[in-house]
Amino acid sequence: MTLILASGSASRRAMLAAAGVPFEAMSPQVDEDAAKAALGRERPRDLADALAELKAVKLSLRCPDALVLGSDSLVALDDGTLLDKPESREQAADHLALMSGRVHRLWSAAVVAEGGRPVWRHVEAATMHVRPLSDGFIRRYLDAEWPAIAGCVGCYRVEGPGVQLFDRIEGSHFTVLGLPLLPVLDYLRTRSVMPR
Repeated sequence: MTLILASGSASRRAMLAAAGVPFEAMSPQVDEDAAKAALGRERPRDLADALAELKAVKLSLRCPDALVLGSDSLVALDDGTLLDKPESREQAADHLALMSGRVHRLWSAAVVAEGGRPVWRHVEAATMHVRPLSDGFIRRYLDAEWPAIAGCVGCYRVEGPGVQLFDRIEGSHFTVLGLPLLPVLDYLRTRSVMPR
């Protein structure tokens, strides 16, 4: 059975490729801002799950004979504030200042759809402890990482310089990268996409 990753994320593609998963990647062509507005004020976990499902189902309707993997990640600060992908360097600096010295949760959801309906899902969170960040550090960090992090919720890539933002991370490294990979692999084995 063909697996299609409904994502343009380089990180998600790299994770699946490194794990030896045979897949194709296609954009689900989902307007995430409109979808979030329509979904309203869901809990972060449920919002990530709903967005992952929307991506998987939308592409699955176009490719009904394939398994379609949709995924989404959200950052929720300790006070419930949701941070999205930054739209500008200035907004990225604001996000980093908001996260400085605080704990946030990064939710990553994965949904597999087949024949236009969801058949499997998994959501998990990592707890991210951001160290206090000086204005100078934020400026230097953005000098090095902007615009590469423009597509990154939370303004970081922990596989690169973004790891310097944290003094502790609790949870799966894969979840932090944007996909709960181990549960996904387990499901793909049950569907014979991967060997048992």
